[in-house]
Amino acid sequence: MAPVIGVNGGAGGLILSFGEMLIDFVPTVSGVSLAEAPGFLKAPGGAPANVAIAVTRLGGRSAFVGKLGDDEFGHMLAGILKENGVRGDGITFDVGARTALAFVTLRADGEREFMFYRNPSADMLLKPEELNLELIRSAKVFHYGSISLIVEPCRSAHLRAMEVAKEAGALLSYDPNLRLPLWPSAEEAREQIMSIWEKAEVIKVSDVELEFLTGSDKVDDETALSLWHPGLKLFLVTLGEKGCRYYTKNFHGAVEGFHVKTVDTTGAGDSFVGALLCKIVDDQSVLEDEARLREVLKFANACGAITTTKKGAIPALPAEADVLSLLHGA
Repeated sequence: MAPVIGVNGGAGGLILSFGEMLIDFVPTVSGVSLAEAPGFLKAPGGAPANVAIAVTRLGGRSAFVGKLGDDEFGHMLAGILKENGVRGDGITFDVGARTALAFVTLRADGEREFMFYRNPSADMLLKPEELNLELIRSAKVFHYGSISLIVEPCRSAHLRAMEVAKEAGALLSYDPNLRLPLWPSAEEAREQIMSIWEKAEVIKVSDVELEFLTGSDKVDDETALSLWHPGLKLFLVTLGEKGCRYYTKNFHGAVEGFHVKTVDTTGAGDSFVGALLCKIVDDQSVLEDEARLREVLKFANACGAITTTKKGAIPALPAEADVLSLLHGA
């Protein structure tokens, strides 16, 4: 069968990302507090949007469903999605609320601290009746996070979109993407993240998120498998530059990462997820073949590593040629 050529020129099934898109303001110099920063670089972001662009950079087809402010920043973000070949017919604009902003401090070790401006921001106000259900039903993969679960009406829109995608036969992919400052409490974050846990078929967490969700200070197989549920096809724990661990019904293991000069870890996990989804959207049998899955995860690890070598998420997301170059040591 000939591949499906999408509106953005990519081939294969549609990967749909649901959730928030915002602007990260990143200090122009690393290793300073927000107060000390001499200036900020405007960087488009938001995990679901990053995943959508990661997919198209690698030649796949993606769409984004979410709400932006009917303001200059909102239209700028919609334009960035379009420029990157992401379908935007799932985007709505709110005239009464602003596009979300986040000030992100890069500490000296490349890790991040966040200060959010959402009071409320447009993404929190997406209503179930504003969803483009036709677009959602056309997706082969439906990918989402947990930030859209924090408040109504966005929470109901998220649950409805997930239900529609599932009924239409999409693979449900979940990256909780924990941002504690956005939640009323750590307990609420844990409870809501876990409230939709058993619906997902592919779940990716970071080592820090694994510790948070389990209450354990160990990142080992036993801790990871305590989060396993019968409907899961693949559970992933990312370990930064150490790579990732993978768990399926029949096998589990680890795939080493790549050592690169890290500048900013923003978007690395989203790049990893985008790469994984690109490789499995049209052939989920990869999830049952350990040798092939390991190859896919090696590719995804390379994508994540490359993304840490530049500031900001979207500017740093790699094309396939960049990934092959790292994989082959060029």
